[in-house]
Amino acid sequence: MTQPLLMDSIDACVDHVLDSIAGDIVLGIPLGVGKPNPFVNALYRRIKGNPLRKLRIITALSLEKPVGHSPLEKHFLEPLVERVFGNYPDLDYVKDSRAGCLPPNIEVREFFLKTGDYLGNSAAQLGYISTNYTFVARDMAVQGINVLAQAVAAKEGAHGLRLSLSSNPDVSHEVVDKMRSAGLPLMTIGVINHAMPFMPHGAEVSPAFFDVVLNDPAATHDVFAPPNAKVSAADYAIGLHAASLVADGGTLQIGIGSLGDAIGQALLVRDRHGVEFQNILKSLCPAGLQGRELGRFDQGLYGCSEMFVNAFLRLIEAGIIRREVYGDTVLQQLLNSGAIADETVTPQTLRALLDARRVRSSLGQGDLDFLKHYGVLRPEVQLDGETLVCGHHRYANKLRDEAVFEHVCAHMLGSRLLGGISMTGGFFLGPRDFYERLRSMPEQELAKIDMTRIDFINQLYGDDALKRAQRRKARFMNTTMVVTLLGAAASDALESGQVVSGVGGQYNFVAMSHALPDARLVMMLRATHDNKDGLKSSIVWSYGNVTIPRHLRDVVVTEYGVAELRGQSDSEVVKRLIAVADSRFQPELVRQAKAHGKLESDYEVPAAYRHNLPETLQATLRPWAQAGLLPDFPFGTDLTEDEQHMVRAMKKLKHASSHPGELFVMAVKSLWDGKEAPQAYLERLGLDDAHSIKDLLMRRLFAGNL
Repeated sequence: MTQPLLMDSIDACVDHVLDSIAGDIVLGIPLGVGKPNPFVNALYRRIKGNPLRKLRIITALSLEKPVGHSPLEKHFLEPLVERVFGNYPDLDYVKDSRAGCLPPNIEVREFFLKTGDYLGNSAAQLGYISTNYTFVARDMAVQGINVLAQAVAAKEGAHGLRLSLSSNPDVSHEVVDKMRSAGLPLMTIGVINHAMPFMPHGAEVSPAFFDVVLNDPAATHDVFAPPNAKVSAADYAIGLHAASLVADGGTLQIGIGSLGDAIGQALLVRDRHGVEFQNILKSLCPAGLQGRELGRFDQGLYGCSEMFVNAFLRLIEAGIIRREVYGDTVLQQLLNSGAIADETVTPQTLRALLDARRVRSSLGQGDLDFLKHYGVLRPEVQLDGETLVCGHHRYANKLRDEAVFEHVCAHMLGSRLLGGISMTGGFFLGPRDFYERLRSMPEQELAKIDMTRIDFINQLYGDDALKRAQRRKARFMNTTMVVTLLGAAASDALESGQVVSGVGGQYNFVAMSHALPDARLVMMLRATHDNKDGLKSSIVWSYGNVTIPRHLRDVVVTEYGVAELRGQSDSEVVKRLIAVADSRFQPELVRQAKAHGKLESDYEVPAAYRHNLPETLQATLRPWAQAGLLPDFPFGTDLTEDEQHMVRAMKKLKHASSHPGELFVMAVKSLWDGKEAPQAYLERLGLDDAHSIKDLLMRRLFAGNL
């Protein structure tokens, strides 16, 4: 393979790109934390200053340090951002896009937007590409990508420089494969960021994978690390219901954010506090616990998710994510069937592989390599003509001879299967301690995590038999914004077509859940959402945007319960979804369903489901929260206790600012109470020296909400 051009200057690398590509530059960069921000910024500024050159950026999930939208928020965030995000450099194109001032010679096209951040942003909405995650490499080629740049981790090994795609092996391999197999020009640039965790297996690449490897100290910076979000009572209820659908010995996919943390904590409670877990669920489930999974994880779970998030790492450390899968179909099938009992190598391990004809009784070199690779035979076993040799032990290469078989098992067997993977991911994103734990994880533990291609994770095509064997009893947990009473889900955009986030991999996991015989799709959503237009039901009669059509409906979970929809008639689907809707909206949902002929005229919501209200849920879960089983931040937080107090008060203020009646009542109450906030809080928020009527009122409002 051709060795890459090694460079130690970002500016020189930009010069090289501009000199090598005469026309427009179409730059592909990974989603999330895999972007080489300093290089991208340098290229962006150079082209921004030269109207004769054009740049198109193809990417997704462009991350930016949080900025406040009000003076109060800005004052609060400044020290927090400095402490948590360190020297992470924001992307210039993100700043310009948000400000509505992208230069005319530069455009940005993203296939997944940071959730809710670009509503009303003309450039982002015009440039959005709606596509499945598994089609991204194809669509980058359609866009004419001619430069691929990525942040990489680096190590010096015995044979020189080692590189890892770290967080983002997701589409890079496929982009390079597609472009080069089609004979299309593509310059690949690996930008070393020494703060990126070095991930092995599918993420590790030869330096020759890139045309250019850039190692400029200015390219190393803190990895974007969003703090853990608070887990609400509604999140916990959803997480508890979802955790009761996970089968021991199965496969798990979850996402980021408070719902992912809620599921992770609920699984921990189920495994470690079984009696309490069942009691919580009983209090949440008026119809009983039929069909729920309530036991401990004796076999453990295998994590297979496009997003490798903090909750997964916590489950790995807790020993729940520990079911190992192997990269050989027959071996995996034998483990699934019990023909091979477990990872401990015994004579039965070798016999099962012989009986399945995975290896021949007279081992060829390929057979021997396979057995040593997976630890069935010791690494020192060699083939000498027709003889198996291990140290001073020499036996005929005839494993069907019982005497030979016994001797081989006595002197040549390994002790435990090798090469098992318990977590497969496509990209990662998490808080600061998440990255630190990956950087410091012992090598043998890190080896059980495989960051790899998204086309392997998100679909069954290619290695179909292996994937089916590995992904047994899969539970694909996805979030959505709106579910219709007929079971369709809207997860990416509003009725108006304004994009909230993107399709990402959701459709792929939905399709897999129906293609695998023992898999289930668990579609999760909060029963209501609140915005400037007031409180709305997230379960509606119909919606003007659909991400997942109704014929792919399966399991829907809200904080009020589980709706099993697979194989049900339309009328039964409607009834089951109304049963998990907020009770304030149930009468109208019933009316609409009857008006459209999807409910019997005499149908009434059963009494057990007429108390689906936030205050009821809060009261139900409060004892378990007070007992420490459902903490606000189950996996810790970067916020101090004082900051948590301040955030709660500011959230109340922000909510009230969109509801004039609520704001008026709050203002009157705060003036009447006359409370004052601690001086340190006021100084943090710039309210310690308030003089204007507005600032004085804000000071009282803030104090009244502490």
